[in-house]
Amino acid sequence: MDQLLQLLEGDCTLSHKQLAAMVGTSEEKIQDSIRRYEEENIILGYKAVIDWDAVKREDVTALIEVKVEPQRGDGFDRVAERIYQYEEVEACYLMSGDFDMTVIISGKTLQEVAMFVSQKLSAIDAVKATATHFILKKYKENHLIFKAPEKQEEGFYFV
Repeated sequence: MDQLLQLLEGDCTLSHKQLAAMVGTSEEKIQDSIRRYEEENIILGYKAVIDWDAVKREDVTALIEVKVEPQRGDGFDRVAERIYQYEEVEACYLMSGDFDMTVIISGKTLQEVAMFVSQKLSAIDAVKATATHFILKKYKENHLIFKAPEKQEEGFYFV
């Protein structure tokens, strides 16, 4: 049922009837599969992607590169668990390359994000260094393109 999961990831508002037609099975099988996926934590939740800039919501999102000292026996997992427990953290990823983790956070102001980094994230013993990058504009997220409506020119045209 990988096709079902892909369809749900693309648009979780599709009805069981629509999903059944697209997959080529019955609504009952779709309903049973979705229930099983939820119970097995394969489907972790459902989320609408909102263009908050379009409604003038003033939030700040930051991507933080984090260098971490792995913990004996647990590697990076214990540190990651400590980081992702914070309410501000939207995502936490183990990375390859020059840093160990990427943490995505949101706050109301630059100051709020800065306080999170300095007082919470950097205070974790295993965290050795951070580099914070503020997201200035979103172009695409979760396969969805953020596109402002094209502006109409005002004025008079003489033909």
